[in-house]
Amino acid sequence: MTQFTVLVTDDDKDIRDGIEIYLKNEGYHVLKAADGLEALQLIEENEVHVIVLDIMMPKMDGISATFKIREQKNIPIIMLSAKAEDSDKIHGLSVGADDYVTKPFHPMELVARVKSQLRRYTKLGNYQGQQQVIELDGLTLNKEAKDLSVEGESVKLTPIEFKITELLMVNAGRVFSINEIYERVWNEPAYNAENIVAVHIRKIREKIEADPKNPRYLKVVWGVGYKIDK
Repeated sequence: MTQFTVLVTDDDKDIRDGIEIYLKNEGYHVLKAADGLEALQLIEENEVHVIVLDIMMPKMDGISATFKIREQKNIPIIMLSAKAEDSDKIHGLSVGADDYVTKPFHPMELVARVKSQLRRYTKLGNYQGQQQVIELDGLTLNKEAKDLSVEGESVKLTPIEFKITELLMVNAGRVFSINEIYERVWNEPAYNAENIVAVHIRKIREKIEADPKNPRYLKVVWGVGYKIDK
């Protein structure tokens, strides 16, 4: 059985050590970093499956570290922050994070989020149908390889972005409401989902559309939701 590795990055040693205890109790291998630079080095040297990343850190903060990670890797990132405002949450998600936990938090809540991200990261492609490669008008999605290409050019998507795209492509032509997308992709009841889903839709469009303001693929049905046409 694969032992998954979680990288915990926080400048507070007590928080790092506390999270480590709970994750190890669940059978995870844990790496720890005190800042973004140390985290980047550990990611280069080790196979990491989930990253827990504080925003406010010395040397390199979590936002800057996320930018660097997303240049090369699609590892799920869970951001930690003492800021609870929606604008901060949206900013974290917009730069490439997959989830966001506000301090203070119960360690078991974080463990549950880690498990959820691992399920999505390792089991992408479990929606309807067994077809592993889906082709739609220049879009090609390989569920097994977790790869999306546009007109033959590979596009780097985060795990959440891939999951949204997969949901819409597997069910091409069907319109999904914002709440449906959130519940199917995040696997939890939709709460304040509109901004969160909108951020990810915008990021996907920026990556797959030649003109994101006039999308060819990912279309909005006003008042209803989003779809990708057959």
